[in-house]
Amino acid sequence: MTTDPSAVVVRYVEAVRDGDADVIYESFAEDATWHYPGDLPISKVWKGRDAIVNDFLGGMGPLLVPGTMKIELIGTIAEGDRVVAEWTSKARTVYGGTYDNRCVGVYTVRDGRIASVVEYADTRHVAAALFPEHGGPGRAVTGEPR
Repeated sequence: MTTDPSAVVVRYVEAVRDGDADVIYESFAEDATWHYPGDLPISKVWKGRDAIVNDFLGGMGPLLVPGTMKIELIGTIAEGDRVVAEWTSKARTVYGGTYDNRCVGVYTVRDGRIASVVEYADTRHVAAALFPEHGGPGRAVTGEPR
């Protein structure tokens, strides 16, 4: 297992893309945190590997049509133990619309594992596509142009 911070983050994003649950789980330190800002049902600081993997990441699965998620890593920039990664996530939602978002995460890597993440995304689109009951604009849920 590599300890290079950039390689750790790339390996993690590729594991998400490929659906490799073991690599996803092993990518995180036991005491890792993931901060998802905003006022969505998923917005908070998720604490601990199990909460991040099972509750936060795993909680997205029931909102998406199985087999439709496509992740593309746009690029990374690293400085020391911090890595900024940019990616796109696309999937069909169980509400009949399309989730299509460009995201950025600021990762801190410690001893070859992700210790913390702060993720930035278009939370208005997340609300509309994945949490329509949260009051997001309905046009994104139907797949109409934003």
